[in-house]
Amino acid sequence: MRAPLQLLAPLLAIVGLATASPAAEAGAKPATDAMDELNNGRPKYNVVQNRFFLKENRVELSPVVGYVPNNPFAKRYVGGLLGAYHFSETLAAEAAFMYSPDLGTGDLKGLTTTLVSIAHEGTDQGFQQPVEKMILGATFAARWAPVYGKINLLGERVLNFDLYGVAGLGLLSINEYYATYTEEGGVPSAALGTAIKKNKVPVNLGVGMDFFVSSSVAVKIDARSYLYLDKKPQYDPDVAVEESRLYNNFIASAGVSVFFPKMKPRQYDF
Repeated sequence: MRAPLQLLAPLLAIVGLATASPAAEAGAKPATDAMDELNNGRPKYNVVQNRFFLKENRVELSPVVGYVPNNPFAKRYVGGLLGAYHFSETLAAEAAFMYSPDLGTGDLKGLTTTLVSIAHEGTDQGFQQPVEKMILGATFAARWAPVYGKINLLGERVLNFDLYGVAGLGLLSINEYYATYTEEGGVPSAALGTAIKKNKVPVNLGVGMDFFVSSSVAVKIDARSYLYLDKKPQYDPDVAVEESRLYNNFIASAGVSVFFPKMKPRQYDF
């Protein structure tokens, strides 16, 4: 019987070492991590843990409605569609398309009528007021979202959001008019001549925020400027203007973003 026991002893030793190794490694891991932290410093942690909404490798479509508040002569209501592909949680490529209907004299503001009326009552009978209306806009841009956070709503719910910036180039289609004085039933009014169609290549700069309400839907607010160079306003039809100035079509909009495909379940916290 002694010979079989002598043969089993090495086998038992090997089994014991195999079962002890995982436990030893598990016990050694905290010590190893502590040594790494001492030698290399603490790793950088995301200050906002358990990100509720993931955008990486997803497509975003956002129908929006907006307004151009900085056009003093015409009311410009805008509808559009923003589309983006998110390469990561912070970087995306974006395409935006905007449309604003031209209602002729129906969307002129009161300031236009006031200016042509004042000129009519004065000595300058040849006064014309330039009026520009953005009709179509298309831009292609990069979107960067460096800020992600959470808002505690009255202690009842946590609302996740991110803040992004946009920069790119595009194309604008603009109708330019010259408003002149007229009367309708004895009431001073403004008349518009034939539209002059212009196409401009603007620089597109903007910022926005997404408020995530589910794994596929977010509420979006967005503000962006379409900056381009053009000639200064020509108030006298007989005096040509050659100097240029910077123009800005500023659009403030809001809408709903839909993300697809469906968000994959998180495998870890980050």
